[in-house]
Amino acid sequence: MPYRIDLPGGDDSALCQLIELGALDVERSASGVAAVMPDSVTPQQLEQLLGTRELAVSPAVGRDADSVWILAPRPFQLRRLRIVPADFRGERDAVRLIDAPAFGTGLHPTTGLCLAALEDAVENALPDRVLDVGTGSGVLALAALKLGVPRAVGLDLDGDALRTAAQNARLNGAGDRLRLIRGGPEAIAGTWPLVLANVLAAPLIAMAPALARLVGHHGRIILSGIPSSVEPDVDRAYRHVGMRHIEVKSRTGWVALVLQATW
Repeated sequence: MPYRIDLPGGDDSALCQLIELGALDVERSASGVAAVMPDSVTPQQLEQLLGTRELAVSPAVGRDADSVWILAPRPFQLRRLRIVPADFRGERDAVRLIDAPAFGTGLHPTTGLCLAALEDAVENALPDRVLDVGTGSGVLALAALKLGVPRAVGLDLDGDALRTAAQNARLNGAGDRLRLIRGGPEAIAGTWPLVLANVLAAPLIAMAPALARLVGHHGRIILSGIPSSVEPDVDRAYRHVGMRHIEVKSRTGWVALVLQATW
């Protein structure tokens, strides 16, 4: 498990050494240097290599189901979209997110891939509404609203995730445009011009018939959370229920699939 270290008065040399040792995140502050270190490098090794016994060691905070390790949320850009911490000043057009356990900080490759595919889909033809299955923090639905989609619905089985998404919706002034529902695909009726689902590959395969029924006439579905090794299995499941492959996006061992209804 990664851990955090704080080194009072650390200089640029210490910062560079931490980076060379595989720090997952590192930053300078007025008080010194902080870093998130992998457990393959022990605090005792750091003390020896840095020539100090002043290291303060504490647990690191994992985000996105402990798949992303950072010292603290910070602003970052994903193509046209800007994602910033809730308390970040200025940047009215950015998506603001509270720091909470719900998946969807925007930092995980699966979220980035889904956001890129969403932006392409919106530029191609702006839908009048979007369905976000497994909404988590609500980041995908909120990004769709920022990109000009009038309305969005977010589904999730986790009540805590829905509460986080509701907070984020209010924070972004979208409380009246994002409807949140507890449940899976069976909890919603009707069809949608654009469906988003950034969840695990196994549930994506299991939900293929249910999700396909929610896609409207020539509508599109963006699937993410898929390891490259199982992309053919997910693709096959959706082709089997009548979806047509449009595009695949990939990054660091993950893929997002874009498919279109043939009806």
